[in-house]
Amino acid sequence: MIIDKPNTSPKRSDVLTRIGHFLRDRFSLEEDKDDEAGIIRSISRGIEFRGVNLWTLIFAIFIASIGLNVNSTAVIIGAMLISPLMGPIMGIGLGVGINDLTMILRGLKNLGIAVGISLLTSTVYFLISPLHIAQSELLARTSPTVWDAFIAFFGGLAGIVAGSRREKVTNVIPGVAIATALMPPLCTAGYGLATLNPYYFAGAFYLFMINTICISLATFLIVRFLGYQQKEYPSESVERRVRHTIWLSVLIVLVPSTYLGYQIVRKTIFEQAALRFVTNECNFQYRQVINYAARFNRRQSTLELTMVGEPLPADSLNVLRARMPAYGLGNARLVVKQGSFKNEDVDVTAITSTVTDQVIKYSQSSIARKDRTIDSLRQQLQQAQTAGLPVADLRNELKTLMPDVLNFTAAQTLVMDRNTNRPDTVTLVYARFSRRHTVAERRRIERWLQSRTKSKKIKLVVE
Repeated sequence: MIIDKPNTSPKRSDVLTRIGHFLRDRFSLEEDKDDEAGIIRSISRGIEFRGVNLWTLIFAIFIASIGLNVNSTAVIIGAMLISPLMGPIMGIGLGVGINDLTMILRGLKNLGIAVGISLLTSTVYFLISPLHIAQSELLARTSPTVWDAFIAFFGGLAGIVAGSRREKVTNVIPGVAIATALMPPLCTAGYGLATLNPYYFAGAFYLFMINTICISLATFLIVRFLGYQQKEYPSESVERRVRHTIWLSVLIVLVPSTYLGYQIVRKTIFEQAALRFVTNECNFQYRQVINYAARFNRRQSTLELTMVGEPLPADSLNVLRARMPAYGLGNARLVVKQGSFKNEDVDVTAITSTVTDQVIKYSQSSIARKDRTIDSLRQQLQQAQTAGLPVADLRNELKTLMPDVLNFTAAQTLVMDRNTNRPDTVTLVYARFSRRHTVAERRRIERWLQSRTKSKKIKLVVE
């Protein structure tokens, strides 16, 4: 009799249900959520720029401008922590999320005031500052990319999620302020106005727009996700216009920044490929690559080599160009500067320091190589001296075999070849006879010497 056992394994649907409950429990934002009215009041208070907020903004702008001017990362971070610019930006996102047209207009108005004061303050500072060189921290804010959009978007998500909690996470808002970096782009735009550089102004102000729109978009999405109660727009046309403005702003941010990010990726790949090519392929004898420049261009990039020493032949240049496609440099142009650098734009200081370093390295390696050769020769000479040959016995035996021998000597010595630096140990035998011997007789003497001296290499010199 066969009894069917009950199927005790959990059903597939039960497993999926448990997984769903687990994920909802872990990722839920309902726990510790503050009331909607409290969140709205909190963000709304930060929208206005007057009194304390306004003076704090001006002081933060001065601090950030000084930090950019002296290239101090710590000072710039401090200015970002002080800046109250997040208030109106999150207010715009919240207003769009709950359909509060009044909050949207307040946010835009106060953001415009903040931007205007920031540009004015930073422009005045850079006009009176004695330092006018654009440092690396300032230049970093002139080329926005799609990664800046991602940073601002995820920073905005973190900011609004932390701001909606009853127990505020104290380290989130400062972290968002540092990551999204709203203050430095405005100061860089002020530097562009002060120096009449439209490229710096446009790039920096575009970066500020990226940060602003992405933070507002993140706030809007979280507010909608949390299901905040929405107000009714005055009319459908107003609602349609607001939605179109939102998506148009997102496209204005994402499309150009995506293109710029793509170009930066291409530039990085080209520079890494150029470095590998120079390291692996540009090792020449009697000449040295002292400097190289990888200049990326979206139409045709250029790899420029600066060399000293003997000029590189045309066929060697053709071999170099033929190897470039293997490194992903098939579309790049190879330019080699060698010989005289008259009328060329060459960094003499860089060349001098590079050549000095190369000379020191070459001298050290050359001295070490010569020391090894001397030690090897000394060891082989000692071996030859200690081995010794019984010259007297050999002379007597040779006199018996060849009675016409007059003079005879034998010794182990080192023979150097002109094509190689490696010495060879041979047994050198000198003999003078009273008559000329045939080739067969000389070969007989050599075979006897090899057998007698136990030496594999015999050099017989006969007069």
